[in-house]
Amino acid sequence: MAAAVVALYPAVTPHSYHRIVSPTLRIPTDTQRPIPVGLLACQRDPLLRELETTIVSCTISQLASSASIKKGKKASAPRPVDQPTLEVILHDTVIFPEGGGQPSDTGAIKTADGRTWTVTQAKRHGGHAVHYVLAENADVNLLCFTPGEKVTVALGKVDFDRRYDHMSMHTSQHLLSAVLENLLNIHTLSWSLTTAPAPCYVELARSMTAEEISTVENEANKLVFEGRKIHVEVQEMDDQPQPVVPILESGRAVGKGVPTDYTGGILRTVIIDGVDRNPCCGTHLPTLHNLQLFIIPQTEALSRSNTTSARLYFLAGPRLITYITSTHSQLTAAAATLSCGAPQVPDRIGQVVDERKRAEKRVDDLEFELAKHVAGDVLQEMKSSKAALYTKHVHRTDDSVNPLGYLSAIATAFANVAPAERPFVTVFSSSSSSQTSTSASVLLVFGSDDKYVKAAGDLLKSRLNVKGGGKGTRWSGKYTGVWRGREDAVVSEVLQAVSP
Repeated sequence: MAAAVVALYPAVTPHSYHRIVSPTLRIPTDTQRPIPVGLLACQRDPLLRELETTIVSCTISQLASSASIKKGKKASAPRPVDQPTLEVILHDTVIFPEGGGQPSDTGAIKTADGRTWTVTQAKRHGGHAVHYVLAENADVNLLCFTPGEKVTVALGKVDFDRRYDHMSMHTSQHLLSAVLENLLNIHTLSWSLTTAPAPCYVELARSMTAEEISTVENEANKLVFEGRKIHVEVQEMDDQPQPVVPILESGRAVGKGVPTDYTGGILRTVIIDGVDRNPCCGTHLPTLHNLQLFIIPQTEALSRSNTTSARLYFLAGPRLITYITSTHSQLTAAAATLSCGAPQVPDRIGQVVDERKRAEKRVDDLEFELAKHVAGDVLQEMKSSKAALYTKHVHRTDDSVNPLGYLSAIATAFANVAPAERPFVTVFSSSSSSQTSTSASVLLVFGSDDKYVKAAGDLLKSRLNVKGGGKGTRWSGKYTGVWRGREDAVVSEVLQAVSP
């Protein structure tokens, strides 16, 4: 059962959070002009959930359908839907358009006629935020978004919870990257804001030891407990030249800088007091307070063609609470299954694994002994046969996890006792006791000469639709379906066809 998680949000954003530092920069007041990305209400006041604003323009969207969108690892961003969509530009908005590694918000727009419209995502186009609004009939619904009309744009509870999760993880990433750089001179190459509740990660130029991770986590949480304030400084990009971002030999950029393709004209710098200054267009919390950071105590190494890097996973905010709650529930369930207390679960699991290994060893030993008996029976029949090429099919009902391994043991045992001068080809097959149309039965063809084995394998493919292959004197395959007498008869026909 999923556990409920309650997040206590800050009440309001401090007035000192958003600071315009360019003397000539002003927030546009003309409601027929859109406020540029960088000065939006969602960026000036990240805790604001609702805003009355004005429609600037509305067009029918030409957004590609979801079927044509390339699949990627970042699943947090809402995907386009195969439904008529309107592209709406507002004077201002509380819905964040994706950027800075942070996915777009979702939300709603309430028009003057009282209707509420779903906003599936927002994107930055030429420095302006474009809202993608679902419409049942785009041509007709277009009339509901007349330029100049007043509307209310809002984040519902689900929308704001999602935004708050994104802000928590994004702010935590800034904190984590700053501490990594300040303490260990480890630059962040990239980061991923994954779909909740999965941990997010930063990609680093090298792996880290457990001691280094612990040091970074402790330093980050010391800053959290101090409640370091966060604010944003905004200026026109033309005010000063942008710093050059260092490039590694591999071609990867490191450090902090504005993306080369950014054309918004507004430079936002997110500042964690006394810790970090980082250009970013995303939404961030006004304080580190209550944003405890947990780092998964290991790194995941990545190898590419010309470089090696590592991922460091982390959790914070509501996502951390969800992770702890879920982990505790799983631990409690495991303890109940193992009939022990939670602290004893690791030891109890170790005992279960050891017992399982010993049981598997006993089964392997017994199967080996049984395989020798089956091989002995086949050998006795072979000795009494007068055929120039001895052929034999042995089918077994077996519910083991590795039936092919057992058939191989029979073949090996038979090979150890079969006369070298006697040509033979055998088919060993196995099916489970409970079968359906999707059940898989395994077959092993074994012989004294690879030509007989290959011939039998080819015939099994063509006559029984067995999927498989082999090399030399062994060939194995799988048959899908219910193994009955008909299948036994087909195998007998195959062996007869192979015989000279």
